[in-house]
Amino acid sequence: MTIPFLFPPPSSWFVTLMSILSCLSLANGGYMEIKGKHMPYSKFFNVMATKKPHKDREIKLASRNGMLLLYTPAFLVGLVCFASSLNQGLRLVMVISVLTVHFLKRVLEVLLVHKYSGSMALDAAIPISLSYTISTATTIYAQYLSQPFHEPLIDLKYAGTTLFAIGIVGNFYHHCILSNLRKKGDKEYKIPKGGLFDLVICPHYMFEIVEFIGVFCICQTTFSLSFALGTMFYLIGRSYATREWYVAKFGNKFNKDVKALIPYIL
Repeated sequence: MTIPFLFPPPSSWFVTLMSILSCLSLANGGYMEIKGKHMPYSKFFNVMATKKPHKDREIKLASRNGMLLLYTPAFLVGLVCFASSLNQGLRLVMVISVLTVHFLKRVLEVLLVHKYSGSMALDAAIPISLSYTISTATTIYAQYLSQPFHEPLIDLKYAGTTLFAIGIVGNFYHHCILSNLRKKGDKEYKIPKGGLFDLVICPHYMFEIVEFIGVFCICQTTFSLSFALGTMFYLIGRSYATREWYVAKFGNKFNKDVKALIPYIL
């Protein structure tokens, strides 16, 4: 059956398997966040880790170095693919470009925007880094395999570029607000204000979802759809866990009308 906004799925068992695994693993990650089992780069995880003495035997990285390890390999994959794709067709170049820009932004935020406390375990950072890298490479590979097919009846790549731009700018803006909450040497958490933080506690996640919907619209492949859905499910769970954390930490100081992810709704 032809779906008017998708390329036909490629005859690749690897891409098919990755489409299923990426969506299910990310959705499960969101469910685990709701259940209180957090990713190792989370502030929630760092709080819980202090209660586990056996964790002291792990190899620890400074948080900044750990975050660089998460994002830099995926950025390099995008950069290498971009250098070899300039004669491969507009859509493939667009896909590689937005993925490269996405991870370049993350690397620059790690270096120039975010403020850190705590550390990250090396054995936790490596699989997360591999996940980002493999997902990026698979997105590009799936796009490459779609090239022999006719374009989808509904072309979404320009709408996707607009959504990606809105998502990445909105995400960056709210990351800057979060970073500016802390002065130099200040390690206390505060309730964020400004931007859309007065309506939702995780507008940066909302814009990240918009960003990945944009990536899907540029790709229009089954893998990118699976990955966008998985990302959405994960960030819904993470935003819910974030709101619960703020409610528990700040009590009556936290405005209960502030939603987790979508203003007035969720």
